Amino acid sequence: MDPDTMRDGGDGGGDVYWRRRMSVLIAVLVVVAVVAWACSSGSDGPQRSSSADSSASATPAADPLLAGLRTLALGTASPTPTPNPTPKTSASSARQKRPGEPCEEADLVLSLQGKQEVYAAGAWPNFLVSLVNTGPVMCRADVGPRAMELRITSGDDRIWSTSDCVSGAGGEVRELQRGVPYVRSLDWDRRRSTTDCRADRPTALPGTYVAVARMGRLKSHKGVFHLR
Repeated sequence: MDPDTMRDGGDGGGDVYWRRRMSVLIAVLVVVAVVAWACSSGSDGPQRSSSADSSASATPAADPLLAGLRTLALGTASPTPTPNPTPKTSASSARQKRPGEPCEEADLVLSLQGKQEVYAAGAWPNFLVSLVNTGPVMCRADVGPRAMELRITSGDDRIWSTSDCVSGAGGEVRELQRGVPYVRSLDWDRRRSTTDCRADRPTALPGTYVAVARMGRLKSHKGVFHLR
């Protein structure tokens, strides 16, 4: 159809024609713009559906469900581990020990061994008291009868002790090498001991007795024996 004929029509058909052509052109331009926008959005990052979504993501409205989820996530997050404090060493443990210094009780092991469990009438009970230095170097300790005591009891009754009636100073300092036991053999004459060193000491009665070695705060295991 001739365009001039369309323009000259009396019913306005030419205007309708050009409006339709313009609408088609605008639609094509919109499609091209949308395709270009989609391509550029896909290369730069995740697509956003509209400007309204963009503004909503920038300033989100308060959502009780999302707020609750955020609170739950923060509440269940693992706490940052706290580093363990470095243990402090005492001055005595940090200081290097020198040979010949007094022994520390923590480095000593005191033990007691009885010769037998039952002693016939007239037989003297015999015991071995040993002291071992477990420290790093040689040390000195008083192993005299007062410092390293052997005590015999019967119930609550204190029967005999090496610390009773000791003549002289009663001290005896020995060098204790690491791991080498100091051993002392002691006999009990089956008579009670007293601090006043009386001569008429009574003889212990037949029965059950308990022997324990003591040294400061150290104690050996109990040794139970019987006198006939």
